[in-house]
Amino acid sequence: MALVEQPLPAGQDEILADIPHPVPICADESAHDTASLAALKGRYDAVNIKLDKTGGLTEALIMAEQAQKLGFEIMAGCMVGTSLAMAPAVLIGQIASYVDLDGPLLLAYDRSPGLIYDGSKLMSPTPDLWG
Repeated sequence: MALVEQPLPAGQDEILADIPHPVPICADESAHDTASLAALKGRYDAVNIKLDKTGGLTEALIMAEQAQKLGFEIMAGCMVGTSLAMAPAVLIGQIASYVDLDGPLLLAYDRSPGLIYDGSKLMSPTPDLWG
């Protein structure tokens, strides 16, 4: 196992400071934006950055930079969404230790053109998808 994602409900993170864990723990529901990072220090090893939670790419990039300064590993995550929603998150994925941008794969129909997946690999977005 490489990572455990948010084992406790948001707001109950304090208990993690006292529990030794050989597997890294990643904040998800407790990680919203840059302002949420300080409270996660000493409790989590990584933060899951989702553009839907941060409010967009600008805040996600700032959050990633600050998270790295605080010693967190980065996970690029997503909610269910089309390839157009995932394309900007690929930028976070380039600096992330963990990437989970499978939102379009969970849809019955994605937009066209969409992201291209080859098994567990995600190809870079093409200009006709995101510019």
